Amino acid sequence: MAASEEHDSSTEALETAAEEEEPKTFKDLGVTDVLCEACDQLGWAKPTKIQIEAIPLALQGRDIIGLAETGSGKTGAFALPILNALLETPQRLFALVLTPTRELAFQISEQFEALGSSIGVQCAVIVGGIDSMSQSLALAKKPHIVIATPGRLIDHLENTKGFNLRALKYLVMDEADRILNMDFETEVDKILKVIPRDRKTFLFSATMTKKVQKLQRAALKNPVKCAVSSKYQTVEKLQQYYLFIPSKFKDTYLVYILNELAGNSFMIFCSTCNNTQRTALLLRNLGFTAIPLHGQMSQSKRLGSLNKFKAKARSILLATDVASRGLDIPHVDVVINFDIPTHSKDYIHRVGRTARAGRSGKAITFVTQYDVELFQRIEHLIGKKLPVFPTQDEEVMMLTERVSEAQRFARMELREHGEKKKRKREDAGDDDDTEGAIGVRNKVAGGKMKKRKGR
Repeated sequence: MAASEEHDSSTEALETAAEEEEPKTFKDLGVTDVLCEACDQLGWAKPTKIQIEAIPLALQGRDIIGLAETGSGKTGAFALPILNALLETPQRLFALVLTPTRELAFQISEQFEALGSSIGVQCAVIVGGIDSMSQSLALAKKPHIVIATPGRLIDHLENTKGFNLRALKYLVMDEADRILNMDFETEVDKILKVIPRDRKTFLFSATMTKKVQKLQRAALKNPVKCAVSSKYQTVEKLQQYYLFIPSKFKDTYLVYILNELAGNSFMIFCSTCNNTQRTALLLRNLGFTAIPLHGQMSQSKRLGSLNKFKAKARSILLATDVASRGLDIPHVDVVINFDIPTHSKDYIHRVGRTARAGRSGKAITFVTQYDVELFQRIEHLIGKKLPVFPTQDEEVMMLTERVSEAQRFARMELREHGEKKKRKREDAGDDDDTEGAIGVRNKVAGGKMKKRKGR
C-alpha cells in the first residue's frame, strides 16, 4: 500500500514538473525558425494545448489521434509538423488532408499557404461544386499539399490521367467523426487502398465514436492519443441561455433579440436550407444586414457569404449545420440556435463558433413547445442547467405586425425565386443561384427598427 502511495506521489510530482516545464513557444516544441516566424506573422503568440501535445510527437514521426474541441488550433497542430517535414525532404504531392466540407477545405488551404508563404508551399483544394477541369490542371502541377473532400478526390483518382498519390508521405483526416457521419466510409476505404502504407497519419476528431475507433484501427500504426478535452464541454467564457417561446412567435423574438443586442455580430443556426433562406429574406426586409450560408448555394456564393461576414460587411450570418464546425470566423459575438439541433453534440459545435481564442460570447437557444425533450438532452450532455434569457414580452408583441408583414414579403420572394429557378433550369440547365433571391428591397417601411428612446 505504502509503495503505491509513493508511486502516486511521484507521479504527481512528475506531472507538476511537466506542467512547470510546459513549452511556451513554437520553438520550444521543435518547430523550425522559418515556421516560427510565420506563426508570429499570423499573430500566433503561443501554442494552444492541442499544439503543445501533438506537435512534438508528430515531429518524432508518430501517428496521432487528436481529440480536441472546436476552435482549439487543430489545423496548426497538423500543418506545422507537415511543413517542417516538407522543408527537410522537399517533395510534390507530399500530404493529403481529408475534410468533410468545402468551406473547411478552403480554410485549411489558407492556413497552409499562410504558414508556408515564405517557403513557397503550393496547395490544391479538391472539392465538389467547382469545375473538375480546373482542378485536374491544378493537380497536374503536382502541388505539395492536397486538401480534399473524399467524394471529389475519388473522382480525380479514378478519372484524372496521371494523378495518383503513390508517393504520399502524410495523410490527415480532419473532423474524422463528421467525415464518417456524412457516409464517406466507402470513399475513405478506397483512398486508404491507393495510398502508401508507409506514411504518417494524423486523425483529428472532436468526438471518439465507434466509427472513428474502427477507422483508427484501419489507418493508424501504433498511434499516440492527444486528448485536450475528453468530455463534451463548452468554453468557460461562453454565456449560455435559453428562451422558451411559442413556435408561432419565433421570428418576432428573433427580431427583438437582434435589436436588444444591436452592435454585435450574430450567427443564427436554422435546421433547413429553406428556413435559412426564408429567415435571411425576412431580416433583410426589416433592414438587417443578414446573409445566408447553406448547402443549396453554389460554391462561389457560399464563399462570398462567408467572406462578406468575415470582412464585417454583414453582421448576421444565417447558416445550416454545414457551417457549424471547423470554420474559423474570429468575431462572432452571439450564436442563436433559431432551430434547436436534433443531435445534442451539434449544440457544442454550433456554440463553439463564439467565445473562441479566449474571447467571451453569448449563445441563446430557442425552445418551443416541440423542443423540450431535445433541450433537456442538451442540458444533460453539457452537465448544466441554462438560465433564461431576459425579455420584455410586451415589447416583443409590439413587433408582431411589422414582422408578419416582413414574413409575407419573404414568402413572396421565395416563391418568385423558386419560379425563376424553375424557368432557368428549363431554359439553360440547372444553375444554382440561391443568394440571388436576396436582391431584397427594404420593403417594410422604416428600414431597420431602432430601439425606442428611453430603452
